[in-house]
Amino acid sequence: MIIGSAMLLGLFVFPMWNIRLGAPQYPEPLGIDIHVNGLKGESEFDIQNIDGLNHYIGMKTLPKPNDMWEFSVFPKVVWLMAGLGIIIGILGLTKKISPVFFLIWFVLMSILGALGIYDFNLWLVSYGTDLDPNAILKLVNPDGTPMKYNPPLIGHKKLLNFDAFSYPRAGGILLGLGMLLTLVAFFVGRKSQIATK
Repeated sequence: MIIGSAMLLGLFVFPMWNIRLGAPQYPEPLGIDIHVNGLKGESEFDIQNIDGLNHYIGMKTLPKPNDMWEFSVFPKVVWLMAGLGIIIGILGLTKKISPVFFLIWFVLMSILGALGIYDFNLWLVSYGTDLDPNAILKLVNPDGTPMKYNPPLIGHKKLLNFDAFSYPRAGGILLGLGMLLTLVAFFVGRKSQIATK
């Protein structure tokens, strides 16, 4: 429980997600690493180049940390949940609380994670569909509806001549593994509790 909760702090060191755009005219793909407190280009000019491309189709510029409330709230939530999990783990280790608290922490963290993913998807959809009507390029689908440019939440999607890929990175993987460890801690603690009765 202690180790699993502490692994959440990896979100402050590593990116939690990555979106990469590849096209024939970009031998080196353009990439955005999504951190718990902001966006960063994989290479020095990736954010600038993506914003330049987005301008032609009327997308907003990528947000700075001050532009989105999530980048100030999410770090606080991670610190709170990591600290709470570590305290619960220490209390469980000293047999002061039941392993049920491990499960409660896991369920709460799962709900917060699901809300975070939902919010991330809303952000992707908003940026890919809320386009400037005065954009230089106005592209439509074969049925005449405006084209949407939002990358996938996870996996691959074709956006014009770009291949967009969206996958978790080291921070997101550590988060998932840490949560899995806390669930394992519940089952191990529960089994140990039953064995001693």
